[in-house]
Amino acid sequence: MAENEPLSPIRPQDNDTEVGVLLTQPRRYLAFKTVFLLGRGGRLNRRIARLACLVPSSDVVDIGCGPGDLARVLASRAGRVTRVDPSAPMIDYATARSRRLTNCRFELGAAQSLPLPDASADLVTSTFAMHHIPAAYRPTAVAQMFRVLRPGGRLLLADTYPTGLILPSVVRVMARIARRRAHDIAHDLGDPVAASDIRRYRDMLDAAGFDAVKFVAVRPATGVLLATKP
Repeated sequence: MAENEPLSPIRPQDNDTEVGVLLTQPRRYLAFKTVFLLGRGGRLNRRIARLACLVPSSDVVDIGCGPGDLARVLASRAGRVTRVDPSAPMIDYATARSRRLTNCRFELGAAQSLPLPDASADLVTSTFAMHHIPAAYRPTAVAQMFRVLRPGGRLLLADTYPTGLILPSVVRVMARIARRRAHDIAHDLGDPVAASDIRRYRDMLDAAGFDAVKFVAVRPATGVLLATKP
């Protein structure tokens, strides 16, 4: 491959892995996110990228990349970024918006069955995605994240961290709309506010083998878990 040749999207064979709520309308998703974050999504992505402590040689995997906003920020600071999402429309949208980036590749796949080699990443990120995965599959997803990290590699999980009286109601409304648009009404993911609290995965990270798990609250309305693979 030529040095400046963009990496192409990879389309693995379809499988029967249950992925949970599948978001297929990137522009609507971005509109919801813009409203929820009060137009400060770009600032949030930069804060998350700083927490990731990237170096120019870092190999990054962004799981549940969606429309690719965070991944573009990561790509500006890392050596290589692999974006993974189970939604073909999201991958197509992210690809179209990232044609000038030569250090990105795209994988169509689910967090619980990552189509990536063992020990191939220095950083794994997954933001606003864990609550979309069925609860029964979340330990497998975390184990997959552990698998693809190199020793000493870092994991960054983030999700909404609603506080006060208004934000939890907004999260519940957005979750209902997302389920209807995903034709997933019959699939019960439980209380979306509880499901979006990233702190609930501390024990899961410990069980998977991660060390130094810590929680950081980041404005606007986001909670982050950081952990390291020994």
